[in-house]
Amino acid sequence: MTDTSMRLRYAGTCRVCGAAIPARTSAVYERSRRTVRCLGCPGTAIAPESEATSSAGHDPDAHAPAPPVTDIDTDVEPDADVLRLRAPGSAVIAETLRARASGPPRSRAARFFGASPLSAEALPWYQGALGELEIARTLTRLGPGWTTIHAIPVGTRGSDIDHLLVGPGGVFTINTKNHEGKRIWVGSRRLLVSGQPTEHLRNASFEAKRAAQILSRSAREPIAVTPIVAIVGARAIAFKERPADVVVLSSTSLVRWLTRRPATLTDANVARVSRLAVDPKTWGDPILAEADLDGFAALRQEVVSARRRRLVWASVGALSMLAVTLTLAFALANGLLQATLAALLP
Repeated sequence: MTDTSMRLRYAGTCRVCGAAIPARTSAVYERSRRTVRCLGCPGTAIAPESEATSSAGHDPDAHAPAPPVTDIDTDVEPDADVLRLRAPGSAVIAETLRARASGPPRSRAARFFGASPLSAEALPWYQGALGELEIARTLTRLGPGWTTIHAIPVGTRGSDIDHLLVGPGGVFTINTKNHEGKRIWVGSRRLLVSGQPTEHLRNASFEAKRAAQILSRSAREPIAVTPIVAIVGARAIAFKERPADVVVLSSTSLVRWLTRRPATLTDANVARVSRLAVDPKTWGDPILAEADLDGFAALRQEVVSARRRRLVWASVGALSMLAVTLTLAFALANGLLQATLAALLP
């Protein structure tokens, strides 16, 4: 089936390279998969458009010349695909930028010495966004038989499903947790982070049950949903006992575990559930938080630059301390030497 060039009405994620594609950016709509990819990323043939204008992809230096671009094809229903094209981490990215904007600005001195641009409120949102982006990149390794949807708003309290998967192995909700450098302990009913109890298992189980109820109601038949807690960046994960109803996995083992599941859905069932899952009406036509991907990318660069400055100042401080220590040691040694010579010489 031939793909079509178009301008996205909503932000999306490239199936091939995983890059975020902002709304109104030219991209290729893959009809067979109902996904999108960057204009220069490899894929199937693109339908020619004689009167189209050309436009560059998200990184014009990384790909071949862009193919012709047209507006959205009349056969495509973008409103029905808004969730499929939704950028990963959209909700937490929006909250990160909101929390950052509401915090006090950094002074010139704070910038000079590398103070973090993240307030105490913005930091956990920022870490959560990085975790969801990492899991989204990991999930791009799944084959075309899988449908992945990110940041699905559910309920009325601002909660969302980080990732929902539909594939041969079944339907899964993924609750992403970024615990960089932490030690994780998993028991049958508890998950500890650096010795502190969490609600990860309970929340993941509740999330999957709610998704199952919503999808089953739309499908008018039972649809089972398996909850997964995906851990990003942990130093170690120790299992005393596997939870009975929640799967706990590291980000590095997620795709391998999913692809090794026995097939429980036929291709027709996967397609049917996927159509329901990507339809906003299934979830009650929620109001989708717009993620300022460019703003978040700029914030990430600020965080990286601040960290580098702190490392430079830490290195300067360490070298200064070493210089002082060596100077004192030299002075002490010189004094001892002079005292020794004075005692030995008449």
